[in-house]
Amino acid sequence: MLGMRSTRRRFLQALAAAVASTALPAWAAGRLPIAFSTLGCPAWEWRKILDYAAASGFAAIELRGLEGNLDLPTHPVFAASRMAQTRREIEDHGLRIACVSSSAHMDLPSGPKRAEQLSDGRRFIDLAEALGAPCVRVFATGGGEKTAAPDDELKDRVASGLKELGEYAAGHKVTVLIESHDQFVTSAILGDVFRRADSEHVGLLWDAHHTFASGKEEPEFTVGQLGKWIRHTHLKDSVPSGGDRKYVLTGRGDVPVKRQVAALQKIGYKGFYCFEWEKVWHPDLEDPEMAIADYAKVMAEYLREE
Repeated sequence: MLGMRSTRRRFLQALAAAVASTALPAWAAGRLPIAFSTLGCPAWEWRKILDYAAASGFAAIELRGLEGNLDLPTHPVFAASRMAQTRREIEDHGLRIACVSSSAHMDLPSGPKRAEQLSDGRRFIDLAEALGAPCVRVFATGGGEKTAAPDDELKDRVASGLKELGEYAAGHKVTVLIESHDQFVTSAILGDVFRRADSEHVGLLWDAHHTFASGKEEPEFTVGQLGKWIRHTHLKDSVPSGGDRKYVLTGRGDVPVKRQVAALQKIGYKGFYCFEWEKVWHPDLEDPEMAIADYAKVMAEYLREE
């Protein structure tokens, strides 16, 4: 057992060294435009997240929960009385907050429950502004088994919610992003929603795994159709597993992550390439110490080649 731990420790140390020694393009004081979501490290405390991100060559972090708390505005690290210190800690590590991700969803009809979701979105927009983050993620739907394509009524409700939050976000220097997720994973559906919302303060968080695996779209097509709305990304790899898919380390599956990156670079994408390792929902996945450092190494190779 001790030998296994020693081997694993040496692997992680070598991986971190490889990342640090990679010749990087000029970006954010020499760092790659890469980020990772805190969804992948649910047990890490705030300081460890910052230390690990900086040491591994990341330029930013996406906030999606902290120490098991997904309702980020209520976490003590983001309390108004501590916010100045929190901002200093982020800046001292040479990092940015790429996105603040909420669970708010825009699919509900008018009524108290919809009002609650919109209020939740505004709380996260307030937090993003306080942290200097450029965007807040919301969902179209609340998840669940929804396989049928959304009808016009549902798309109108989602577009209306995005527009309302976008108007609020405009005064806070924040953009509201809908994630390609659940029923909203094809270019036709997402493009229709953006045209209905008709707001310059609304954009797309491109979860490139979902548009490929669920939407059955090649990355070049998706970026060609939706590129003008893409402001942030979720990148991850997987392999077929029965009737579902199993997440694997970056570059080990059949998701064309390298082509996804290349398609974004071709249109001059200026956002972050963000790793979403769903450790919260899939505890059996590789530990974040391994998966996140490995992603940085692979992305250094992908971005260096472009």
